[in-house]
Amino acid sequence: MADHIAALSRSCFFYIRQLRSIRQSLTPDALKTLVYAFVSSHIDYCNSILAGVSGQLLQRLQSVQNAAARLVTGARRSDRTMPILCQLHWLPVRQRIIFKTAVLVYKCLHGMAPPYLSTYCEPTSSHGGRHHLRSAESGQLTVPRTKTTYGDRTFAVYGPVVWNSLPAELSLLYISLPVFRKRLKMFLF
Repeated sequence: MADHIAALSRSCFFYIRQLRSIRQSLTPDALKTLVYAFVSSHIDYCNSILAGVSGQLLQRLQSVQNAAARLVTGARRSDRTMPILCQLHWLPVRQRIIFKTAVLVYKCLHGMAPPYLSTYCEPTSSHGGRHHLRSAESGQLTVPRTKTTYGDRTFAVYGPVVWNSLPAELSLLYISLPVFRKRLKMFLF
């Protein structure tokens, strides 16, 4: 993963440097669109494979996102980035991974995902001997046991863990996907 993140951050910083040189001739909306096209989309692409990666590696991607946010807003390097990310409605990298995983689990539970993924998202209440547990009533999912840390990073484990960590008002009620995404984003901010 270290090599993948290093290559990704190198390419994103290349785009940021190129965009910084032409920033004066772009409108703010055009700059925001280009930053999203060249930087944010690269960070988001397959970022679910980064689930469970160490904080040190994710910090490299976070620095890329921070540089992109500073470029869009024109902020100085010494300015705090969390208010800038909130202003742009961008989740930090770790929360982006959680967001995408939770949305995928939502789709699995509501029949909007392929069946091969939906088999990994089983409610605790669907197991015969567990229907009387509190976790069955609270809408939690069964988390399979693994013996390695790589096993903990798979969707079969990480998806239910993320879903079980959500508050009950997100995981219990049947709400539409856009409303779920909006409430989830507010929760993660």
